[in-house]
Amino acid sequence: MKKLLTIAIPTYNRAKLLDIQLTWLAQAVTGFEDEIEIFVSDNCSTDNTQDVIKKWKAHLKNITFTSCKHAENIGVMKNIMNCLNSATTKYVWAIGDDDPIQVRTISYAINKFKQYDDVSLLFFNFSGRNQITGEAIHPPTIVGNRWFDIESEDGSGDGKAIFEHCITKSVGAVIFLTAIVYRTDLVSRAAQTWPDGVNNWMYLAYLAGYCAANGRTIVTKENYMECVVAVSYWQQEPQSSLLMQYKHLPEVVRKLAETGYSKQFYQSMMVRTFKDANMRVFLGALRRWPAFAVRTLIPFFTSVGRAVVGAAPSRELRMPEGHPSLK
Repeated sequence: MKKLLTIAIPTYNRAKLLDIQLTWLAQAVTGFEDEIEIFVSDNCSTDNTQDVIKKWKAHLKNITFTSCKHAENIGVMKNIMNCLNSATTKYVWAIGDDDPIQVRTISYAINKFKQYDDVSLLFFNFSGRNQITGEAIHPPTIVGNRWFDIESEDGSGDGKAIFEHCITKSVGAVIFLTAIVYRTDLVSRAAQTWPDGVNNWMYLAYLAGYCAANGRTIVTKENYMECVVAVSYWQQEPQSSLLMQYKHLPEVVRKLAETGYSKQFYQSMMVRTFKDANMRVFLGALRRWPAFAVRTLIPFFTSVGRAVVGAAPSRELRMPEGHPSLK
């Protein structure tokens, strides 16, 4: 019998956190050993990550557990994609090595996939906590510490409409890696449709949107995990805010429009991105990296202008040579 779900963990130099996550996973998979495979993608760690992997492979002998170690660091997004592409099961769930997940989460997913054969995307609702201050994060657009304000979780509505609602509420929420389970063939097809998306830090939003447009999309009402913020890779990059808001998000929205999302969705997202522009980020970037800021912002404002006048999204947003990409 073919297994149903691959749980994959991209990791780099966080052996202690990986050990904690595999401790959770060893408990959570109990009773589902015949349904699940585990895969760990080590992005050329220099700590004792390999020792942790060997320990848990020996402990979890009753479940398929594979891993790889890259010969060099291939970058965050490419390592995540290696996890997604590794799956031979119907569904693939890549989880962060530092995100607290409830034990009941795996049971919920397996039961939903058996209840509905046509699930293409599963979003787990989650709470947020600032790692530095320890404070809970309350999204301003919804009530309480719950990211998605969904009341029905049977996925009976239009998948694109459900995804549009979620990304409109919070762009950041739809790129939270641990909250997303993809149907493997669809996420593979999405990656083939836009292979250069691995250079976009918001690529997960595109992958999710593509899957949502091609089947049943389920968003849980209850929280199943916690998103630990203020410690991500992106926040360590000084130019990340500028890139993600003015280049990467418009690219994702344009690509979604190319795959069947409406022109109205494209227009509203572009205008919203313009209205939500952080002037401090804008002015700070102009002061610190004037040439880079101008190269990034000109295509953005051009795209917004086209959206305002109702023009279809251009198929290319070419950048001058030397534009930095994900390392």
